[in-house]
This record gives sequence, C-alpha cells and structure tokens, in this order.
Amino acid sequence: MGHVIWEPSKPTAIAEFIAWLGGRGVHVADYDELLAWSVADLENFWMLVTEYTGVRWRSRPTRAIDGGDLSMPGTRWFPGGTLNYAEHALAAAAERPQDVAIVSVSQTRARTETTWAELSDAVARCRTGLRRAGVGRGGCVVAYLPNTPEVVVVLLAAASLGATFASCPPEFGVRSVVDRFAQIEPDVLVHVDGYVYGDKAIDRSAEVAEIVAALPSLRHVVGVPYLDPAASPSRPTTAASPAGNERSTWNEFLAHHEPLEFEAVAADHPLYVLYSSGTTGLPKPIVHGHVGITVEHLKVMRLHQELGPSDVFSWFTTTGWMMFNYLVSGLLTGTRIVQFDGNPGWPDLSTLWRVAAEERCTVFGVSAPFVMSCRKAGLRPCDDLDLSALRQIGSTGAPLPAEGFDWLIDAVSATAQPNSISGGTDVCSAFIGAIPTLPVVAGELTRPLLGCAVEAYGPDGSPVPAGQQGELVVTRPMPSMPVRFMGDPDGSRYRASYFAEYPGVWRHGDWITFAEGGGATISGRSDATLNRGGVRLGTADFYTVVESIPEVVDALVVHRDDLPDDETGMGELLLFVALAPGRELDDELRRTINGALRSQLSPRHVPDRVVQVPGIPRTLSGKKLEVPVKRILAGAAVEGTVSKGSLANPEVLSAFEDYALNEIAR
Repeated sequence: MGHVIWEPSKPTAIAEFIAWLGGRGVHVADYDELLAWSVADLENFWMLVTEYTGVRWRSRPTRAIDGGDLSMPGTRWFPGGTLNYAEHALAAAAERPQDVAIVSVSQTRARTETTWAELSDAVARCRTGLRRAGVGRGGCVVAYLPNTPEVVVVLLAAASLGATFASCPPEFGVRSVVDRFAQIEPDVLVHVDGYVYGDKAIDRSAEVAEIVAALPSLRHVVGVPYLDPAASPSRPTTAASPAGNERSTWNEFLAHHEPLEFEAVAADHPLYVLYSSGTTGLPKPIVHGHVGITVEHLKVMRLHQELGPSDVFSWFTTTGWMMFNYLVSGLLTGTRIVQFDGNPGWPDLSTLWRVAAEERCTVFGVSAPFVMSCRKAGLRPCDDLDLSALRQIGSTGAPLPAEGFDWLIDAVSATAQPNSISGGTDVCSAFIGAIPTLPVVAGELTRPLLGCAVEAYGPDGSPVPAGQQGELVVTRPMPSMPVRFMGDPDGSRYRASYFAEYPGVWRHGDWITFAEGGGATISGRSDATLNRGGVRLGTADFYTVVESIPEVVDALVVHRDDLPDDETGMGELLLFVALAPGRELDDELRRTINGALRSQLSPRHVPDRVVQVPGIPRTLSGKKLEVPVKRILAGAAVEGTVSKGSLANPEVLSAFEDYALNEIAR
C-alpha cells in the first residue's frame, strides 16, 4: 500500500473536458477541482455532461433537476426531457453499418461477429415479434439467456418499445429465476435450451418448463436452440407451455421485419430491472430509468474509460450481474463490445486473458477474486500473449488488495491503467475508481467519479477524518439511483434499504477509508464487520492476509457476537478455509495462519477457531456469503437464508450447516 504503480503519459478525455468547460465559463485547473465543482453544482454539471456527450434528446429538458430539489430520495431528473436508450445504443448503425458491433466468444458455439447493420436489423425484427406478441410501452420482457448477442437484441428491442427488461443467466436454478421474474409479471420470456460450461453440456429444458409454469403472466415463450443448434427451427425447444402461451423459436420470432422506431420516454420510465443478490431473502427488484442510465453510462464511459469507436470493450460477466448491463452500454459510445460465455477457468486461468489478447481489447474487466486467483496460480499472461492493446484493466466485485494491483502491472501489462472500482447494482455504475489524469496507488481507489459526492461517515452521521474508517455514503443524488423498487408503491422498502441509517443520505453498506491524498480503500461490507473488543476491521483486510498464505485457496471469516453464554464480550471469531488439493489443516498451518493475522492485523483478530471446508460459498458474480453464513451458524435453515440457485457452488453450504448442527449438539 502507498506506492505509485501507474502514471498518466498522454492527453486524456478528462483534460479535454476541462478545456471544453472553459469555453462555457467553468474554469477548473485539475481533476480535484473538477470533482469539487461537479458535486457542488450538480445542475450545471449534468446539463453540460449531456451536451458534451451528445445525448440525443427527443424533448430537451430545461434543467437537470426539477426545482433544484436535491433531497434523497425524491430527486426528479431532467424534467420534460425524453429519449430512448436503444436509440443511443444503435446510433452507430447509421454511421458505420459494416463495422463490427459485437464479438461473441462462447464455449457452446463458434465465435461470432455481429455488425452494426446486423444488430440493428435483429433488434427491428425482435421488436416486431414483441409487438406482435402484444408487448408495448409499459410491457415486460425477460431473458433466461447467457451473455450472447441474442440477449443484447432482446434488451434493445424491449427498450425501443418502452417495455421493461430483466435477465437471469441459465446457471440460475428455477427458484432463483422465479423469485426474480414473478415480481415483475413478464409478458414474454426468451430462453436457451442449455449451454456448455467448460467441457460440460448442461440441458436446461426441464428448468425452463418449470419456470414457464410458474409465471402465469406470460403470453409468449421464445426458445433459442443454443445447446443444440441443429434442433428443428419449426418446433419449440422445450416442453409445451400451459394453455394460453404462444410458442416459437428464435428464428420464427424474428421472421417479420418492420421499420425500427424508438419510443420517446421520460427520465423515470423503466429501462430494466436489476436484482440484489437474494442472499438474505427475496431479491430486491431495482428499477432503472432510460435517462439516468444513458446519462450516467455516457459520463463514465466517455470521460473515465475514454471509450469511443476505435475501442474494444469487454468485461467478464453473466447476465445476472449489473456488469452485463454496463457492458452493453459500451454500444452507447460506438464501441465494439466483446462477450464471453463459459467457464473462465477452463481449460485454464489464461482463457480470459487470451480473449483480451486475440480480440485486441483496449478496456478489459474482470472480478477482483479472479485477479487474485491468477496471481496465486503464478500466472503471467504477458509472457505468452500480446496484450499491448490494453489501455485499462478493470476490477470489481470485491476490494482488490495492493498485491492484485502489483500483479496486474507485473504480469499483465506495465502500461495499462489498473482500475479498481466500487459501485453497485443499486446505481448500475461506480462511485469511485481510477482517474485517467491521476496516478494509481497500489491498493487505492483513486478518487470519486465525477458527480459522485462520496464521503466516509461515522455512527453520528458526520464525516470522519482521513485515515479513519467509516460508512461509504453518497450525500448528493445521482441520475442512475433507482427510480423505485417494483412492488413498493409507497417507497418504504426503498427508503429502508438506503436511507434508514442517515436520513437524506445514501448509505451503501461498505466500509471506506479516505487517505490524506484523496484516494480510498474499501474494506468489505459494513454489515459483516469484525468488531473484537472495540477494534473494528473490514473483512477484506482479513482476506488479504489469509489468502496470501500459499496453502489457502479461499477463506471466509465470521464474527459471532450473538452467543448467549459469552462472558468476555469478545464474541467468537471463526475462520473457514478452503485449502489447496491434498492439503489438510494441521497444527502447523493453524500456527502459520494465526501468526500472520497477529502480526499483520492485531492480536484481537486471531480467530478462535480455524475450520477447513471444501469450498467458500459465492454468488455467481463472485461475492462471498458472509452474512448468510453467519445466519446459518446461528441456526437459520439454509433454505430460508439463501437461494441456492443464485450460487456458483451451493453444494459447499452443507459443510457450514453441519458445523452449526454439531455446535448445537455440543
């Protein structure tokens, strides 16, 4: 921590934006002054951003914020303004119809390229199919699809009509899908018959039949023959659906073509629904609007990631994670996007880096756990692959330790900017990350992004000094904050999720510590804090130490402060470790783990017990299940605590359940 690993070496979009602002009467000298102005004068900042990024208004708003009211929740953005997200995403089709818009790399079928003209035509055909199925403005379309061109087509076709879109990856089980889709009552479902993950073919026909039967609102079901491309296009790819549902294959659904049009919608008109992880109950259906997403994503991608028509953009994601929606927004800037569907660790951990090299990606993103896995495996992609096109390497999903930053520079690219970002599904964007004009310090997120008023708050609701850990809060509204939650007519669930702790201030749920220089570190979820005798520590700091030990593949730490017979007031600190193949947890390894924690963190954070488990439960987007595991250890049933279908490895939960049962028996 603390050493500079990357410095800017050429003119940046931020610098160009600063110069452009000067011509409009806004004079700032550098990024820090620009950031301060952007959060102090949200009205002018966002109006000028829409002008600079070329937002295609149908009806131009007179101002950014209705009445200048900055109260949260309740801010009304761009009153009177109308546009359509899909119109922005397909704008390049008129200018560069034969250029490639989407590259799809898949372990299920051969690599494909889709030109802008082909994408526009497919969206027009899908839009026609949706309209013929009775979907229009206010309708709802859902996809049980992997990260392939079809899911982009469905999203854009639904958006063009003013219908709402939502997606789940086919890795999700029936309950996880139904828990999400049933809340929004979809009209049309588009699904695959199955997929290949690594070298395993996985048929999803039975799951699709159950999903369809559980969604009585469906009018039409569309099957994409993905696992079996030789399947007859004239018959459905799954079992017959209940009476009243029309059935067709993808080709049949796209058989008719009408001119592509775009419904002009207001800022708060739903674009898509994203879902919370669903690890502590029914997933929250978070509604995002056309204008907020369009404006926020144009800001981030044009100014912070510097994407444009000459770029190639990819981020490894499934369709159940917000990074899929973020990846699609690369199209807003005329950028070629690269999709990947399959097992990123098959046949080895170099798979994604090969995609980055072969597709000449300029901005490429993965998760922090993936970066650390590559580092731990001793991988050095730069030794075998030409990654010279890379300009920026993104990391999200969890805090990236300083060692991860160092590995990106040393083993992937010495010139690409490491960009560890922190944001979330809730805003479908980032609050804080790397800045093209500023040096990157290992282990630090460089600054809040433009327009993001990020601070660290203490329990009393006031900012804490630099160097002191606090709750990550956002004190001024952002356009991409949720329009609302579905099924929350009075907004009570929305307010309880973000504004209960600090009224009028967004509490995100992460620990953050700002450095004197302005950078910051994220230390994990604040609801999973390790508080031993008054010494509070984020779980990310704990994992940095434990997972650096060669024998430890993965780890999860839980602080139980709910023990009825605890006379010390310290609670019980439990460390669960998954070890390298062939390794067993013996006294020597326990001493190694405890010694490292004692010397690098504090004596109070030496665990009371270290327990070997076959694996650490994670969501499909790579997040550890700290809070659900804590509830299981307290005696909660697994079925009522977490939806197994949303997990990458649900089978490992049994080890935690067994541990809890054994403790109760004692």
